[in-house]
Amino acid sequence: MSDGVGDLRTDVAHGARIYDYILGGKDNYAVDRAAAEASQQVWPALPVHMRANREFMHRAARFLTTECGIDQFLDIGTGIPTRPNLHEVVQEVKPEARVVYTDNDPIVLAHARALMAQNGRGRTAYVDADLRDPDTILNSPEFRETLDPSRPIGLMLIAVVHFIEDDDEALDVVRRIVDVLPSGSYVAATIATDEYAPELLAEVRRAYREHGETLKFRSRTTAQRFFDGLDVVDPGLVQMHKWRPDDLESLNVPEADIAMYAAIARKP
Repeated sequence: MSDGVGDLRTDVAHGARIYDYILGGKDNYAVDRAAAEASQQVWPALPVHMRANREFMHRAARFLTTECGIDQFLDIGTGIPTRPNLHEVVQEVKPEARVVYTDNDPIVLAHARALMAQNGRGRTAYVDADLRDPDTILNSPEFRETLDPSRPIGLMLIAVVHFIEDDDEALDVVRRIVDVLPSGSYVAATIATDEYAPELLAEVRRAYREHGETLKFRSRTTAQRFFDGLDVVDPGLVQMHKWRPDDLESLNVPEADIAMYAAIARKP
């Protein structure tokens, strides 16, 4: 699993590897497991929350392909793959669909290369880059050669903007990406919030920080700013388990167990 300990940053936790551990994966290190366990001790709902995030991604991908006709996607903050992956979801609907994955963890890169080697439908590519550096993503040959910038693109920002602590910086980098997308493109995002369990989530944030990872919670008002100038589709910005759930049972999850808002919006 290692090409070099320095590159893999095994001394600090990484959000993708914490997520992997919580979802039952094996691509994580002791520091990631420690951060996850410390977080679960203070907020036992963490696995429920993370599964809800994954389920929103699946619903968003199906919505964009089936109802909006999107057949090309830019997924920033991909994370370590957990099946079904984004390209598997969208290519079930549109076999020709194309996906560019982006992340900054070498473990994710290794998995992405394996996925691309196994993928016989549509087309996938991977950009080793950070959301904080949108120019690297947008100017990469992988982006330019895989996606057609003259046609609508689905931008997926699933559980990633909370790794940028400064609000202005986070809003700016997202805006810089949205600005280059053609009219008719969509943005699907989940944005961390502590508004439903502030005391418990303050402890989760502390646990993340103690193990070397950033976690920034945002208010509903700030979360809405990521969609400024876009047409937000129904039901608007809601807790992610409430966004067009597949079944009513999902709505029985206590609000305090979900720490992300979600929305999908269209660029006019």
